[in-house]
Amino acid sequence: MASDTFRDTARGMLAMAGSSALVGATTLIAKVLGVGEPGVSGLHPFQVSAGRFAFALLALLVVIALRPAARPDFAGARWRWHIGRSLCGWLGITSMFAAAARMPLAEATAISFLSPLVTMTLAILLLKESSEIRKWAGATLSMGGALILLQPGTEAFRPAAFLALAAAAFMGTEAIFIKRLSGSEPPLRILLINNAIGATVSAIAAATVWTAPAASQWGLLVVLGTVMVSAQALFIHAMRLGDASLVIPVFYMVLVFAAVYDFLLFGVGLSLTALIGAALIVAGAVFIALTTPSAAHRRRI
Repeated sequence: MASDTFRDTARGMLAMAGSSALVGATTLIAKVLGVGEPGVSGLHPFQVSAGRFAFALLALLVVIALRPAARPDFAGARWRWHIGRSLCGWLGITSMFAAAARMPLAEATAISFLSPLVTMTLAILLLKESSEIRKWAGATLSMGGALILLQPGTEAFRPAAFLALAAAAFMGTEAIFIKRLSGSEPPLRILLINNAIGATVSAIAAATVWTAPAASQWGLLVVLGTVMVSAQALFIHAMRLGDASLVIPVFYMVLVFAAVYDFLLFGVGLSLTALIGAALIVAGAVFIALTTPSAAHRRRI
């Protein structure tokens, strides 16, 4: 019935708003961990991403232990694609966390939204997907916004923006692997394998720069992993409930949440130029997402 469809879509949009709020919170937590506290040195991005994956994996294992029926079967898992996805995901999230500690959260988040451009380009080149004028229009809009936001060649340019650009590149490449996986494997198995591989790789990387976290930092690392996996679960739930064309744009509220969190905790605001650039990036990303809703769905699993 129409009323049921409306109700499900509304619930999907609400779940997506919750997911975006949590994703914004993860960048804030990463910034706090990277910047440090009075008397406490900040953690290296390798350690922050290790905490994100390790405690996300722990949260998933707890859920599976409480619900044995949900335990995934690993027979037939496409490990080559899982490894590629997880490595790109780890590099992307580590770059994003490093950028978050060095520049305004909203700017880093907006730049990371360039990832659909990478995905779109690779999908056309590698997966032979169609090249539509609407997709390139969205790409042009986002690139214009990026130039406005980054202001290359001026004193306003932030070198840390290269970290956010790297995050966008790795996340966009990760989406290509997810395209290969999500059509044939259940979401829980994808999440579990991704976080297990990510935890292993990030732990090895973190060991090379390890410094003992303070008690408060351990607490934040636990929260970071739990919040991230909760955001992923809400995203998947939202996409199952509502129409993609209505639900997907809500995710980009993460930019608003990141800006608000950054202002409330660090007093960091955005200039008018940055706001215009960020708005254009998001508009282009939403436009691309709406032309290929299935890809947008898979990108965040």
